[in-house]
Amino acid sequence: VDPSELAAAPMAALPGVGSFGEVASRLERSGIGAAFAGRAERGLPTLAICLGMQLFFDSSDESPGAAGLGVLPGCITRFPDGVPLPQFGWNRVAGGGPLGSGIEWAYYANSYRLESPPRGWTIAWSDYGGPFVASLERGPVLLCQFHPELSGDGGLALLARWLAAGATAPEGCRITGADAEGIQKRLTDNELPEGRARALRIIPCLDVDGGRVVKGTRFLDLRDMGDPAELARRYELGGADELCVLDIRAGIAGLPHSVETIRAVRASCGLPLSAGGGVRSVADAEALITAGADKVAINSRAYRDPGLVGVIAREFGSQACVVAVDATRGPDGIARVVLDAGRTAMDESVVSWIRRAVALGAGEILLTSRDRDGTGSGYDLELLREAAVAAGSVPVIASGGAATAGHIAAGSAAGASAALMAGALHRGESSIKSIKTELRRMGVEVRL
Repeated sequence: VDPSELAAAPMAALPGVGSFGEVASRLERSGIGAAFAGRAERGLPTLAICLGMQLFFDSSDESPGAAGLGVLPGCITRFPDGVPLPQFGWNRVAGGGPLGSGIEWAYYANSYRLESPPRGWTIAWSDYGGPFVASLERGPVLLCQFHPELSGDGGLALLARWLAAGATAPEGCRITGADAEGIQKRLTDNELPEGRARALRIIPCLDVDGGRVVKGTRFLDLRDMGDPAELARRYELGGADELCVLDIRAGIAGLPHSVETIRAVRASCGLPLSAGGGVRSVADAEALITAGADKVAINSRAYRDPGLVGVIAREFGSQACVVAVDATRGPDGIARVVLDAGRTAMDESVVSWIRRAVALGAGEILLTSRDRDGTGSGYDLELLREAAVAAGSVPVIASGGAATAGHIAAGSAAGASAALMAGALHRGESSIKSIKTELRRMGVEVRL
């Protein structure tokens, strides 16, 4: 992008993938950072998302010593201890101005946040271990910590309002900012009760073989379940919070992931999307992200080449790096790692590997019990508890065996931040809406 063209463009957006310091350095070297800073200072229609928003500030604890664009004063700080990090999933939003208001739930993928907003901007808030800024706006300049493009109809409506405002806003447009301290007080006192802001995620899993969704029991006896793009759209309409697409043939046969499948799924729905199977290099991960994935999951290759975890986390951010761990219990009762869709058993315990994966830079653990997979008998709760402790602050997705709301509630109580489901949904034995309704009745926060 030519910085002079960017500076003069009618509208411009700065997304965010990667780490604060690395991206800030690239923006400075290219001149793009100065162009975005000038746009915001002149009040030109500008949108920034996630890391893009954070880069408008002075600095971030993520990269000590690195300078942001410095358009706004302040330092981006890490969330406090005691909450899973990164913050993955849907969180409630309160407040906001003409552009940011009206969105009840928004999708986040962040470990760092802005606590104290500058004056003169209208603020929306969320709560995760304490209040933090969800978005700031002033005229047609909109900075979002969440991902509006992944936040369903509410997020799309927000983007439409920004586009409409940008089409009519004169240069230098300003609006009066709300008082940040007053908004924060209302937020903490009334709008987002502590502990019930973030929703448990329900994630349909599409195991793909030859461009078709398949499902079996304990990784065997696979049956055709339909077209991945069609199922993705159905699950989005049914209330899914994310999607996970795993190319099982690529993972087993040493083939690259079917990028075309990811493109088709992304074209059919706007949910946050994880893609795995066949990821053996940074280039493979980049191809999937370019095709529309928000996160990449690495399983057997991560175990055999642990350095790949750190490289992907540094290149795209830990929030984009999921380490998938398949587990089976031996005669001694210890859960050990299995690779190659259960075909290769390792001596290392699941707990040990999860600890190593987190230390390498994994931003999320996708834990599948091979013993429970496809059985509908519920999660291995002891395994989940052990994994959640081993992962520390890193979120754990529970997979293998869930078929009912009771199974999912038990998994959440055991430490899971999200529930992966496949067979029961594909076969029509359960629906996301009915499961979420029952979970809400049981006192589990979900997005309805």
